[in-house]
Amino acid sequence: MQSGETIITNAAMEPEIEDLQNFLNKMGAKIEGAGTNIIKITGVNDLKDVSYNIMPDRIEAGTMLCMAAATSGNLELNNVIPEHITPIIKKLEECGCKFNIKKNSMLIETPKKLKCVDIKTMPYPGFPTDMQSVFTSMLCMAKGTSVVVENIFENRYKYTNELKRMGAKINIEGRVAVVKGVRKLNSATVEATDLRGGAAVVLAGLVAKGKTTVKNIEYILRGYEGLDKKLQKIGANIKLEK
Repeated sequence: MQSGETIITNAAMEPEIEDLQNFLNKMGAKIEGAGTNIIKITGVNDLKDVSYNIMPDRIEAGTMLCMAAATSGNLELNNVIPEHITPIIKKLEECGCKFNIKKNSMLIETPKKLKCVDIKTMPYPGFPTDMQSVFTSMLCMAKGTSVVVENIFENRYKYTNELKRMGAKINIEGRVAVVKGVRKLNSATVEATDLRGGAAVVLAGLVAKGKTTVKNIEYILRGYEGLDKKLQKIGANIKLEK
């Protein structure tokens, strides 16, 4: 522990930062400003043991919603904070999905064919970069042409080569991906190039005809605990092979 005052400027404003502040303050820390771009930390002598429930994973929630939309299914999602995924909900509504939203749960009803949409990743509270790959994978099955712009990270389209092997039509030009919807995707043996790219190819496997094998799943399991079991509960034919 250290005395004095620390100020972090240009801080991320994601809800996870605010949740971390709440956790540390419960332990006895003195932190304020999380959720804004300026965080003030006043040093304390020690921290105490506490019991704390962390917030729901908003990216996992968004991933499950996109998987439901891609497979034309209806899904009730519990233990979710709707305001944390507002940009995702809005874009899914543009795709033709309908929502019944409650305090800590939501029901998504999806159309037989999704509409194309354009997305641009932005810092929170904009459309999250961690949802870009999953959403792009879903748009491979939408009617029409969608344009995806990645404004946060470079080289985040590696997964699109795997989707192309399954029949997706995606053209990459720098930070822009142009996605032309196709009638179907075909099964293939593909690789998870990273955490979110791995989720993207799993989504594609859910809609593809035949058996899709995804390699390098350690990427996926790092961020989606028990994903196979959760998908099995809602009817997916998926299993881990050791």
